[in-house]
Amino acid sequence: MNAAPRQQQQPPPGASDLATGAAEGTVMLRTYKAWKGSNIFLCGGRLVFGPDVRSIALTVFLISAPVAIFCVFVARKLIDEFEDHWGVSIMVAVIVLAVLDLFLLLLTSGRDPGIIPRNAHPPEPEDFEGSIETGAGQTPQLRMPRVKDVIVNGITVKIKYCDTCMLYRPPRCSHCSICNNCVEKFDHHCPWVGQCIGLRNYRFFFMFILCATLLCLYVQGFCWVYIKKIMTDDDDDDMTIWKALIKTPASIALIIYSFIAFWFVGGLTFFHLYLISTNQVTL
Repeated sequence: MNAAPRQQQQPPPGASDLATGAAEGTVMLRTYKAWKGSNIFLCGGRLVFGPDVRSIALTVFLISAPVAIFCVFVARKLIDEFEDHWGVSIMVAVIVLAVLDLFLLLLTSGRDPGIIPRNAHPPEPEDFEGSIETGAGQTPQLRMPRVKDVIVNGITVKIKYCDTCMLYRPPRCSHCSICNNCVEKFDHHCPWVGQCIGLRNYRFFFMFILCATLLCLYVQGFCWVYIKKIMTDDDDDDMTIWKALIKTPASIALIIYSFIAFWFVGGLTFFHLYLISTNQVTL
């Protein structure tokens, strides 16, 4: 028997052409395979990353490396210092916090931030007599008005037209030049997670930076607990905090690192708390 002819792949048609395509037996491309933005898709389009997704590797290292040093040089030493398994709980808690923070990082970076699908054709203008620009061998295109007024909760709001996505952006929507998408309730594009922060991943972003802040405070606090234990358990009567610090250089490095990181992620957490309380976005 002759092999059946191979079906020709075509770009995804509009919603009105679905029935026609199914009747003709053509193979429909998944939307992510014909995506016009700059996103990177994994797992059959289930994970949506930004074009700078490689920056996640640096973020993962900045989280996991100090936690590993803390477990080896601080938490392991504190296991024998506390009774009734309190020492073990110190290590377990920091590992749980780190895993939770990395999981929230994945949810923030690999989730659709609120992308508004672009139109295949410009929308039809309402009550607008625009000029039609034509060229040799070109399809006539309408010049859309840059802004138009819409009423939201009884308030007139001006919305802008996006030439790239060929749509009028809803309020608080903005076009990300890095991802090349219009994102609903766009907050900012975060290079540390390699993704836009918008409607669908803002909560995970906020929990990510909040968890990172708690992780910094946890590591900082138990490093000082370990230094205090060195001072109290040592037989030297002249033991000072400086001599104790010399005995644990890993604690010195972790204290400095967590202090600097706290000012970054902690300040970011308090800033977004302010934005949430005042119903604003970074943009």
